[in-house]
Amino acid sequence: MQLLDGKATARSIKDEIADEVQLMKKGGLREPHLVAVLVGHDGGSESYVAYKIKDCEEVGFKSSLIRYEDDVTEEELLKCVDRLNNDPEVDGFIVQLPLPKHISEEKVTLAIDPSKDVDGFHPQNVGQMAMGLPAFVSATPQGIMELIKRYDIETSGKHVVVLGRSNIVGRPMSILLSLKNNPGNATVTVCHSRTKNLKEICLQADILIAALGSPHFVTADMVKDGAVVIDVGTTRLPSDKTKSGFKLTGDVVFDDVSAKCSYITPVPGGVGPMTRASLLINTLKAAKSRM
Repeated sequence: MQLLDGKATARSIKDEIADEVQLMKKGGLREPHLVAVLVGHDGGSESYVAYKIKDCEEVGFKSSLIRYEDDVTEEELLKCVDRLNNDPEVDGFIVQLPLPKHISEEKVTLAIDPSKDVDGFHPQNVGQMAMGLPAFVSATPQGIMELIKRYDIETSGKHVVVLGRSNIVGRPMSILLSLKNNPGNATVTVCHSRTKNLKEICLQADILIAALGSPHFVTADMVKDGAVVIDVGTTRLPSDKTKSGFKLTGDVVFDDVSAKCSYITPVPGGVGPMTRASLLINTLKAAKSRM
């Protein structure tokens, strides 16, 4: 069994991006600029945005944070999106989700200029991705693809089983791995809450991607010997063994499943760091398209 070390791989990607930013600046170009829009004070969102700002500092990006209280109106937030769309000094921006219930996430997502949509959520980017055209791919699927590529895991002709059909992870993963690309050219089965004979389907997987958000769902008897297992789940469970009082737990029973795998991602330290690195990849791509 070999660990798919997302932390080390993300570090390599950051180093590569930092080198490229230095070359851009030496050539008289400005550094890429990422803006995060944060509404309210959700603990998870606060942490995510703080990490993103830290990542920008590490690679030499300019980063800005725009804050609103929970009672911001939808109209005011949409005006902010419009300003960022039209600001030539902003290469990409994200509106951190979730948003308060009185604001339509769909409206906000549709209002973002696809060329600055570094989260990869706009339907234009999703559609272009599905057609195999250049697009900003959402961060988690792109991070997984990058991890597969850098560990030289063969996907062509393999059977991939994706557990979960979300628009953020499961569905785009199924599309990316079925495209005529490398990685890609796989036969993909998408499973969800209504899938029958789930265990039997999982046992057919050469590559199993668990993106359910259901702690310890995937057990050893669901995984065939030599399979590649990618655990996207990150659920906070109470723990008396950590200072914080909780522990990040994946969808896979790691200790049992890892004994059967050829490769497996840990939680934490697997997909999470790659997701953050992917946002930097997209921001750099957005900046280069404007220069």
